[in-house]
Amino acid sequence: MTQIDSTCLIDDDPIFVFAVKRILKSSHLSENFSVYNNGKEAIIGLKQIIDSGKTIPNLILLDLNMPIMDGWQFLDEFIKLKISQKTTIYIVSSSIDPADFNKAKTYEQVSDFIVKPITRESLLEIMQIKA
Repeated sequence: MTQIDSTCLIDDDPIFVFAVKRILKSSHLSENFSVYNNGKEAIIGLKQIIDSGKTIPNLILLDLNMPIMDGWQFLDEFIKLKISQKTTIYIVSSSIDPADFNKAKTYEQVSDFIVKPITRESLLEIMQIKA
């Protein structure tokens, strides 16, 4: 199983963020996290990481419905960034709207769409795919 060097959580739900961090830590999948409450915070934070010459997280778990800048807007800005490394993005949303599933498929950067709530098993499955 692959250990993730760094995970970026972009979600405005503190309970979800707490749960995912706990699952990843207890499963020994990831120990390093950056957390952003909306897409705008995430873009600013990721730009700062890139500008400093550091490595951005290799896994991003992205919510769609957030204030200020939603997940779709984040993706539109993210693909404009000049990133040379591979970053895996999973949309993790409570949306079950087929339009969201179809739209996610139009972004080559998005690996999959996971419907909340996320479980230890679904995260382990992601790691198997990523490995």
